[in-house]
Amino acid sequence: MSEQSMIHDIGYQRYQGQRLGPRSIFGALYVHGLRAAFGLGRSAKAKIFPWIAVGLIGVIALVIAIARSQGSDDVGYADLPSIASVVVLVFLAIVAPELVSRDLRNNLLPLYFARPVSRAAYAGAKLLSVVSAIWLMMAGPQTLIFAASAFGQGDVFGELRGLLGGWLVAAVYAFVFGGLGVLIASLASRRAFAAGAIAAVFLVTLPVAGVLMSLGNKTLESLAPLASPTMLPEGVREALFPADNMPIGNYGPVYLAAGVLVPALCALQLILRYKKVSL
Repeated sequence: MSEQSMIHDIGYQRYQGQRLGPRSIFGALYVHGLRAAFGLGRSAKAKIFPWIAVGLIGVIALVIAIARSQGSDDVGYADLPSIASVVVLVFLAIVAPELVSRDLRNNLLPLYFARPVSRAAYAGAKLLSVVSAIWLMMAGPQTLIFAASAFGQGDVFGELRGLLGGWLVAAVYAFVFGGLGVLIASLASRRAFAAGAIAAVFLVTLPVAGVLMSLGNKTLESLAPLASPTMLPEGVREALFPADNMPIGNYGPVYLAAGVLVPALCALQLILRYKKVSL
């Protein structure tokens, strides 16, 4: 060895810890997506809009809680998702492209798939993150209404039944909105285009359903909400908890089937979409 040669020990060692599998990777992707949806672990700027949206729905819940404390039963737990649907839609149009389109735009998918995680697991984790974020946005304020109503009036069990029903309706909204939103966002690598496409699909179909309902045909009037993802969750709610809020007639089973099939088909299409993405 020459006088100028030298061996340096820079401390490289073989990893001796526990090696986690695909399930842990899926969990890490899910938790990261859920945190990112609310701006946690990101800059202060990224936290502004998600928490404004949460605050707006919280204000709606507070108004409902005050109304119920005064003895009004006109607005309940299951009404909050419908009232807050515009806020949820704007939240979805911002968050879904942030979690999905950014990875496509920055060509990050090869880095993800270099690890033992399947494309289906990646798509499922992103979808579940968005669905969970939307559900939490509504379920949290519904819990606030429960706390104010149950302990203010004393009918804890009655309020608990209402809360569970509200959580179920919130889950329907979360799966329908989240499923379609993430699927649309996965088709565009630019966040602005993805956000615009999400808003267009939800808003453009709304007047279409309205026109179908106004044609005077009873069957069309009952089935028209199926044409709009904005109105579909309310049709499912009417099938679950009939209150004459939506004219679905005797087509309750159709709406229940649509409430299951639409999110399932969106999830399937999302998986197929990522199987076709070239690396």
